[in-house]
Amino acid sequence: MKRRLISALFAATLALTTMCGISVSAEELTFWHVNAEGNDLDVVNAVIDKFNSTTESGYTVVGVPTQNDAYKEKLVIAMSSGECPDMYISWSGGPMNEYIESGFAQPITEQFNNTELPEKLMQGSIAQSSYKDEIYAVPFNGITVSGIYYNKTIFEDLGIEVPTTIGELEAACDTLVENGIVPFALANSTKWTGSMYFMNLAARYGGLEPFQKAVSGEGSFEDECFLWAGEKIQEWVEKGYFPEGVNSLSEDDGQARQLLYTGEAAMTCIGSWYTSTIKNDSEEFFSENIGWFKFPAYEDAPDVDDSILIGTVGDNFISFNCEGEALDAAVEFASMFADDDMVAFAAERGRLRPVNNIMDYVEDPVDQEIMAAVSGASAIQLWYDQYLPPAVANAHLDGLQEVFGLTKTPAEAQAMMQEAMEAYNAEAAE
Repeated sequence: MKRRLISALFAATLALTTMCGISVSAEELTFWHVNAEGNDLDVVNAVIDKFNSTTESGYTVVGVPTQNDAYKEKLVIAMSSGECPDMYISWSGGPMNEYIESGFAQPITEQFNNTELPEKLMQGSIAQSSYKDEIYAVPFNGITVSGIYYNKTIFEDLGIEVPTTIGELEAACDTLVENGIVPFALANSTKWTGSMYFMNLAARYGGLEPFQKAVSGEGSFEDECFLWAGEKIQEWVEKGYFPEGVNSLSEDDGQARQLLYTGEAAMTCIGSWYTSTIKNDSEEFFSENIGWFKFPAYEDAPDVDDSILIGTVGDNFISFNCEGEALDAAVEFASMFADDDMVAFAAERGRLRPVNNIMDYVEDPVDQEIMAAVSGASAIQLWYDQYLPPAVANAHLDGLQEVFGLTKTPAEAQAMMQEAMEAYNAEAAE
């Protein structure tokens, strides 16, 4: 009640001083995020505009967008210097937990429960926002899973059917190579893009249990499912399934998408944010050419559940580095991402919020395919580089990039990852 009275008094004072020609500035909350362009930037700015025009908190939000990979480095530098913005996005999992342990993320359980978020958000997204029985973040940027976007026109012209097994996928790739088309558009200078292929292959060979056991220390990242995934990638590299110089191409600069747009490549395995990204580049190209299918099953592992997806229910999570009334205002802002009008605005631009009634907003045929796969998934494995502690995630990404470059064997790369995991577990046990 006291806070409402203060807010009302502030609003009245602001109105009076405006009438008298006196300028009063609200306090600012800085929000760092990676939605740096196109539709993604539009949907974040829409929520910022709504909050700034309707809040009675006495605060305004200032968004600071930064490209994905530059953002990660920027955030680490900020925290290393003992400074951090009021709000910033993270990707849940290991890194978020380390931010919490370092004191750069505050619990918001009380504020969260005073909003409509507990009823609106999918339980899976709330679980990924939590750590040690407290809620620390608000999921806001979508239900994102990896799958394969493909050029329907190229497939039709070459008589290729949508593959349901890895054997059929490889047959399709062989046909594409024979016709001078690169099967997979991949720009792997950022490393996480190549991980999309590895994670899916490992899950199709062994399910999720090998990963879970490797993380806990009961198993190993040198398990045969991980070795097989790396060997399959190198086999595909040697067959020409990826573009030349794959490790030097930049995802942030759109070099993978350009291969799709020019018809030089026919497919890409990537997160479902690509619906929005491609639409933003060319709605016409998307509607005329783009289809989607989940990563195919491995026919030699019939007992493995091929409904499993790799991704996240929430995609980006807003963490909070402020206290008191500032924290109250920040959570109020974050909660607006789940408002019906903001969910609709985002869905129109290909971004599907992790809300319980999201299917009410899905009209695009590609998004309907994706959401059908999500609805039918027995489990969704969080991206390795988000789930794992940063040191282990870096070992995974660095080693895998060398696998793509044929400069490390899968066995060498997985030994490096396992060594990092053992070192982390040993330190955590002390």
